[in-house]
Amino acid sequence: MKIALMDSGIGLLAATAAVRRLRPDADLVLSLDPDGMPWGPRTPEDLTARAVAVAEAAAAHRPDALIVGCNTATVHALPALRARLEPDIPVIGTVPAIKPAAAGGGPVAIWATPATTGSPYQQGLIADFADGVAVAEVPCWGLAEAVERADEAAIDAAVAAAAALTPDEVTTVVLGCTHYELVAERIRAAVQRPGRPPLVLHGSAGAVAAQALRRIGARPQPEASADGTVTVLLSGREGELPAPALAYAEGRLLQAVSPVQ
Repeated sequence: MKIALMDSGIGLLAATAAVRRLRPDADLVLSLDPDGMPWGPRTPEDLTARAVAVAEAAAAHRPDALIVGCNTATVHALPALRARLEPDIPVIGTVPAIKPAAAGGGPVAIWATPATTGSPYQQGLIADFADGVAVAEVPCWGLAEAVERADEAAIDAAVAAAAALTPDEVTTVVLGCTHYELVAERIRAAVQRPGRPPLVLHGSAGAVAAQALRRIGARPQPEASADGTVTVLLSGREGELPAPALAYAEGRLLQAVSPVQ
């Protein structure tokens, strides 16, 4: 089994680690775009072109499925990616976990990039899945970029700034950017209010990994031998995981259980 994942940077690590835990025997292809990152400020047309190129680099390795490990790329490029690759390669997008978060009754905060916060896309998800639930949209200025660099001071500052914008009564936080899942516990510590019930965080990585297996008719086998390989593509060139990836448990997991090519 071979699963490919794509993103402009290391935001794909959360979903990659989730796939690795479900199927440690799966070969992984990680397709990043250091030449074109960040994707967020690009026009939808430019972002889609970059995403298609990154996806085609991954597709050349003949994976059984491709996970788009990026919320922004899913919003803008998923139809083009599916038109290009399916049905030969199932393409699984990443959608903020607003539906399961709202099912808990709220109040809910959605932490997302400034470009996504207030966007018609996010507003549509709120209308579809969180009707009647109090939802606060929280723009997280600079957080994805700080996580990408593994810049500890910048991460702390960005998390603190977003926490200050998060209403005290919030019981649930949706991590609306895949980068944020890499610092989930730091977000929890910043938002948890004294005397309040334990904060619930909702990321997308686990659901996306499980959906990828379902799309190819495979079952989770976490007990399988950890002999899956990892191939890293950097704007189409084979390389190594970017050094900041190893600052996170998800990146170290890949290094620990499989050779990184």
